[in-house]
Amino acid sequence: MQPECTYTICHPIKIDTRPIFLQAGFCSAPASGIHSIQLHRNRNLPAPKPFVDLTDRIPDLLLDIRYFGSANFIGTPVDGYGAPRAWLTEPAAEALARVQRRLQLFDLSLKLFDAYRPQRAVDHFIRWCETPCDPELRALYYPSLNKDDLFAEGYLKRRSTHSRGSTVDLTIAASDGSFELDMGTRFDFFGPESWLDCDSIPTQARANRLLLQSVMTAEGFIPFHHEWWHFTLRDEPYPDTCFDIPIT
Repeated sequence: MQPECTYTICHPIKIDTRPIFLQAGFCSAPASGIHSIQLHRNRNLPAPKPFVDLTDRIPDLLLDIRYFGSANFIGTPVDGYGAPRAWLTEPAAEALARVQRRLQLFDLSLKLFDAYRPQRAVDHFIRWCETPCDPELRALYYPSLNKDDLFAEGYLKRRSTHSRGSTVDLTIAASDGSFELDMGTRFDFFGPESWLDCDSIPTQARANRLLLQSVMTAEGFIPFHHEWWHFTLRDEPYPDTCFDIPIT
């Protein structure tokens, strides 16, 4: 979740030709076997135009589509996610494939949490904000905020960049999915600890975030200041269009 059009632009980071984790060692977190999944889809259902299925372009991409299930900040499957698939526009998919090729050199992979998001999913988030708070979910995802704050602080918007089809939420993992690089917080943790300039997380987690930012910005993606996992293609083809095609 993110502001609709406001971003902090981080230029590609100049680093040693070796990835950061090889220079200084890296910390990892075990990946959950329940939610760490690769492709599970019906190959007879191609992605509708103007989208392409990411697993057609990046066969070894790791998928963990959180809004298809209940392991997310609202605690239930989200409207519009009828299958654990990942769709993007053609230019965004090609750029992401180049990022994956960079990581493959070091036996690493992108692990995707979300890509295109139907507008009906965003509407579901809006309705959720009008319901009573679940204390357990709040403790996991937004411990220092109330539901209303999620809009006020820009974590949620009534129009999402994801609905334009060129935005992704992701991290870096081992190519076999056995672990993720430690990024300091869980995906969809709403608070300053997830901000790009947070200096209260461990040094190695900051280095891992810099690695993710470096490979993504090198291929034309713009990071979002409040969420280390969130990137939008700089030259997205539909900057003013929110789609509402359900994912099937």
